[in-house]
Amino acid sequence: MFGAGAAGLTAVLAGCSTYEQPSQAVPGPAASTGGSSASAPVAADPSAAPDAAALAKTADIPVGGGKIFPAEKVVVTQPVAGEFKAFAAVCTHKQCALDRIADGMIHCPCHKSQFKIADGTPVAGPAKDPLPPAKITVTGDAIALA
Repeated sequence: MFGAGAAGLTAVLAGCSTYEQPSQAVPGPAASTGGSSASAPVAADPSAAPDAAALAKTADIPVGGGKIFPAEKVVVTQPVAGEFKAFAAVCTHKQCALDRIADGMIHCPCHKSQFKIADGTPVAGPAKDPLPPAKITVTGDAIALA
């Protein structure tokens, strides 16, 4: 009985080891979504993140504004052209999810706290602490969490 179980386990493990080899080719299909010229060097460089890991394109983040990524709990802003900042998208007052960006401010819907897009400092509402910075990388036109 143990011989059959061991043979089955060996077959499963063998299946897993051959399954991982195709995963190294995964960046190829992602290249078609992000543009093949920018993706080819990413696939060749194992230390670089594939396009699939990109949070946004730089063009997705308006100058003087930003975009909230609820699933990642991060907000990315562009206070001035070409300068990208990122912060936790959770209010420092009562940990409510931030909901919008308008007039150079990141807004919390719960108690009306507002934070500057340039540095995350609070300017209105009960929040006293700035938004914690988040680490991002900007490579070409791709913004990714670091």
